[in-house]
Amino acid sequence: MGGGVAAGALATAQTRKPNFVLVLVDDLRFDALGYMGHPFVKTPNIDRLAKEGAVFKNTFVTTPLCSPSRASFLTGTYVRTHHVKGNGDSAELSHKLITFHKMLHDGGYETAHVGKWHMGTDDTPRPGIDRWVSFRGQGIYDDCPLNVDGKAVQSKGYITDVLSDYSVEFIKKQRTKPFSLMLAHKAVHGPFTPAGRHANLFEGARIQRSANANDDLAGKPMLTRPLPAVAEKKAGKKKAAGGGGSGDALILNQLRCLTAIDEGVGRLLKALEETGQLDNTLFIFTSDNGYFWSEHGLGDKRAAYEESIRIPMVARYPKLVKAGRKIEEMALNIDIAPTFLDLGGVKIPEGVQGRSLAPVLSGKARQWRASFLCEYFMEQQQARVATWEAVRSTKWKYVRYPELQGMDELYDLQHDPGEMKNLIKDAKAKSTLEAMQKELERYRKEVRA
Repeated sequence: MGGGVAAGALATAQTRKPNFVLVLVDDLRFDALGYMGHPFVKTPNIDRLAKEGAVFKNTFVTTPLCSPSRASFLTGTYVRTHHVKGNGDSAELSHKLITFHKMLHDGGYETAHVGKWHMGTDDTPRPGIDRWVSFRGQGIYDDCPLNVDGKAVQSKGYITDVLSDYSVEFIKKQRTKPFSLMLAHKAVHGPFTPAGRHANLFEGARIQRSANANDDLAGKPMLTRPLPAVAEKKAGKKKAAGGGGSGDALILNQLRCLTAIDEGVGRLLKALEETGQLDNTLFIFTSDNGYFWSEHGLGDKRAAYEESIRIPMVARYPKLVKAGRKIEEMALNIDIAPTFLDLGGVKIPEGVQGRSLAPVLSGKARQWRASFLCEYFMEQQQARVATWEAVRSTKWKYVRYPELQGMDELYDLQHDPGEMKNLIKDAKAKSTLEAMQKELERYRKEVRA
């Protein structure tokens, strides 16, 4: 990698169009951050984005799984539209996706994708990306082999730091165009290996479990249904409770991995400041899905409950966002692409199903979504969680299991945020259930399969 430029040297090259920086973490749940009040995690640089920008209090993915979620971030469309349904080999399909990278590139932006692509194992550059730094599949934490603009490069060091290095270099590059950078970290995904310097952080800390970690699953027949012997073996679970959920050691290592990410965010902010670009950059920090810390006895993600579908998101862009704002409106991963296109002056294609967050960021949204569609398509190696489709509104969630009989779920999120009591058979909730079923059917007709 080459060197940067002197402080302020890029200020004269600025256009009126904003730059975009999207930092996407893997498997980071919504509450594992300093600004969210975590009892011992320190994320000062991410917290700075929250303090100087806006905190989205209700942000969700439309599918809580890595590859489908990433395709939705990139295209602004639901899974049933872009067809990346699971974590299998979607490499060929991913070369054909019309991403915000490509649309911004065609609209005059210099684009970069640094880090995990994770739609198959093909690490070759995708269309419309001027700077490509990626790796095969999940990559590895130390000395990860990279593909840099189509050439094999053997990196040295911890992958989070290496990806931050490439991102800082891209930010500091002298240019006359606005830029768009997506930094997609491997962390905090398994095998949850922190940087050596962080290996002993939080030693002795205790993980506090939520009340719904003690869910008896009485109202969740999907999680307690018998599985065929082959599927049971593949799932690696004898009981419904996700193998006991996430252990303390796993969680602590996830949080240790997060520390290097936060340090990298600080380096990106410094590079933007040194080059006079910080206040002309929309900087978004978020995650590709949530993660269970034993809620409902689960680990990992995939299920329709809040800890899986809810993600953290903060956005800094002082030209539009008032510092310290708390945004209540429901934002989705499919909203990122149209937001970038809208603010970048690029026409949003008719097929994009997300909405530009610009009016929400500015506080001028007059009407916003009252619900959204969420969905997951079962993977054979993870058979415990069946295929589901759900509607989540501001107060309710209805989950339908189309391949299972009598196992649907309905939750009153206002009075039962931990989703402990399934009201699907409650006579008092009958009218609400019917309304949510109609809403799901509306989405099924409107969202192209």
